[in-house]
Amino acid sequence: MALRTIREDGDPVLRKKARRINEITDRIITLRDDMIETMYEADGVGLAANQVGILRRIVVIDIGDGPITMINPEIFDEEGCQRAAEGCLSLPGVSGQVERPETLKVKFTDIDGTEKSLTAEGMLARAICHEVDHLDGILFTDRADEETLKEDTDS
Repeated sequence: MALRTIREDGDPVLRKKARRINEITDRIITLRDDMIETMYEADGVGLAANQVGILRRIVVIDIGDGPITMINPEIFDEEGCQRAAEGCLSLPGVSGQVERPETLKVKFTDIDGTEKSLTAEGMLARAICHEVDHLDGILFTDRADEETLKEDTDS
């Protein structure tokens, strides 16, 4: 495993749409392993491949229950509403209030190639939305209430 460089706001790769993964190869497995290590090293709860410069549809998330790998994630149902502060490893020191669904259903392929679906709520639902947005070239600041965006000047 190796640490990857996290791309920051202004890097054009963050605004591009990632491509589907059609086959889980050794390179995809290595990418996933590197993404998990990079996410933990940066004290993040999620990381999309775009954030390490790879335009493929894979995300890793860990809200405290162990890492989840989602390949080609697709959100297909959303319910309710939650509003909370978000930040991003690609926008260090920036935060803002973002409205997300309280509950969602997502289908994806795991690292073993198994098709899965998951019902997520609360923080996990928020993290999935945030990372899937990255795969589509969307940053949380695009969805944040503009008046709540702030930059931590102590960073």
